[in-house]
Amino acid sequence: MGNELTDRNFWANYWESKEGLAFKVSAHYTFHKLLKEILGNKEIKTAIELGGFPGYYAIFLKKYFGLDTSLFDFYIHPSTLKQVLAANDLQEKDIEVIEGDLFSYSPKNLYDLVLSCGLIEHFNDTKDIIARHAAFLKPGGTLFITLPNFTGVNGWLQRKYDPENYSKHNIDSMNPQLLADYCKALGLKNVKSGYYGKFSIWLENKAQQPSSVKVFFKGLWLAGKIATKIIPVDSKRLSPYIVVTATK
Repeated sequence: MGNELTDRNFWANYWESKEGLAFKVSAHYTFHKLLKEILGNKEIKTAIELGGFPGYYAIFLKKYFGLDTSLFDFYIHPSTLKQVLAANDLQEKDIEVIEGDLFSYSPKNLYDLVLSCGLIEHFNDTKDIIARHAAFLKPGGTLFITLPNFTGVNGWLQRKYDPENYSKHNIDSMNPQLLADYCKALGLKNVKSGYYGKFSIWLENKAQQPSSVKVFFKGLWLAGKIATKIIPVDSKRLSPYIVVTATK
């Protein structure tokens, strides 16, 4: 079996089917608290977002922290990228865009911060894809990786109502201890790995689901929100994400 669980055609269809991509990225965008903490504790001037098309985090870091940012992805949809940048009062020259394959690309520059949000779970060899992130890091640089947690309630929902999308994810990679062990084996330091976020669920194909599923979805969402408001603890069952940080 190949390392990739998706291909170029998958991502072309994925992005071309999406609507509402060109929105203004908020200062409170997902993971903003964690990124602000990292940036407050380190002298970070450059960052690259791997597999992050259309570049919301590269935009976030450029807009709110003034970093020199780059976006690297296997597939870039030019018109979508242009619209997303325009919605954020940016031009194409403001963010470096690199279209390439992580498995054949040799970094021409090294960065203070290397991040990916929802990338590593699309590959079978998790340690290898983390190593390819580390290849972009300067010595002393920071690695920031997030991935969805499909080992709890959200994963059950994905498996039951969107098995096609679920199959594109390496569920075995969604293990904080395993991710930490891989980082340490690769020589990375100050490794932290764990579940993150209060309850949330989603379905990529929600709009195509029958009314009964949409009603069930809403009820489950409300129940989960109430539960995590009463007991606000990050957990395997309810947290929507896993976050890994490390330094080189």
